Amino acid sequence: MLKLIKKYRTVLRFIFVFLGSYFLFSSAYNAFLLFYEQTQPVPDAITRLVAYQSGDVMHALGYDNVEVVMHYTGLSMKLMVEGHFLAGIVEGCNSASIIILFTSFILAFFGKTSTTLIYILAGSALIYATNILRIVILSVSILEYPQYSGFMHTVFFPLAIYGMVFLLWLVWIRIFTKYKKA
Repeated sequence: MLKLIKKYRTVLRFIFVFLGSYFLFSSAYNAFLLFYEQTQPVPDAITRLVAYQSGDVMHALGYDNVEVVMHYTGLSMKLMVEGHFLAGIVEGCNSASIIILFTSFILAFFGKTSTTLIYILAGSALIYATNILRIVILSVSILEYPQYSGFMHTVFFPLAIYGMVFLLWLVWIRIFTKYKKA
């Protein structure tokens, strides 16, 4: 048994670090979300920030009368342009879960401490910014090309954001970790 553990030490280390950090970060994030589960629920601070920043980008792109307001249910934020409801931004749209997944993977292939931390911060910022652009492009497509909104929301954007995370993982493994090919 000990021989088997030694043989698969790297794989076991990856599994335990990945699952452990994912569980730790997800638990902390869920504890954070519990603060917003009240008698009258409100969207969490990250979701509100993403919604407001998406609205700011829409306005910067030249769209007038951009409004970001809390949905009457309190569970999401509404992004509207000139009274047209374009996007309901819920907790799952704020990129926090994707950043947790990304970070857990990077930690499982931990490299030099400073490089690892910088890569996690830079990658998280890139994922967050991409997510804002995803919401903006989706909102613009709903406004300008409503016939493609279903495809954009269910196929293109999940593929784009998860594809980007996958590419960030590949770059990390191939360039920055001790597991890269020589």
